[in-house]
Amino acid sequence: MAFTLPDLPYAHDALAPKGMSAETLEYHHDLHHNAYVTNGNKAIEGTEWEGKSLEDIIKGTYDPSAVAQNGIFNNISQLWNHNQFWEMMTPNDSKMPSELESALNVSFGSVDKFKEAFAAAGAGQFGSGWAWLVRDTDGSLKVTKTENGVNPICFGQTTLLGCDVWEHSYYIDYRNKRPAYLTNFLDNLVNWENVASRM
Repeated sequence: MAFTLPDLPYAHDALAPKGMSAETLEYHHDLHHNAYVTNGNKAIEGTEWEGKSLEDIIKGTYDPSAVAQNGIFNNISQLWNHNQFWEMMTPNDSKMPSELESALNVSFGSVDKFKEAFAAAGAGQFGSGWAWLVRDTDGSLKVTKTENGVNPICFGQTTLLGCDVWEHSYYIDYRNKRPAYLTNFLDNLVNWENVASRM
């Protein structure tokens, strides 16, 4: 069965009061995310990956030795990344659950220090990519960054939070001010209950 574009879990204009405009969501979800779905389906058609899960395709097509990943990986991984991204944001006020706050305090010293590390990872990712909060294979929480569509699945990590730092994520609302976009994401947009549920 072909992959489909999931509906946003909120209206296109729902995040606008919190710093992500309807225009951004129209371009990002309706055009960019949809392109990954369309191109991903075309790329796997007639291959061994047709009918497999997104996660299995990502694990099976990621090449750690490659300078640039292949078309199947790039589209399928970005499809998965964006499926998660929309769920990680909310138009509602989101209070950080105590178990997540405690885990961040243990791993980073404080929630503020975690936010600093996450924002620095996103701002410091050269070119396109993602910033992540992950549970690593040893059980610890870590902030990472990845290029292009690479994600924590490639390294056996559990994804707790991800922020898209491709220009299409922020350029309409923030122009070239990626750090301001990241700060707003952490302070106003994150669905902390969703993050905690992934632990």
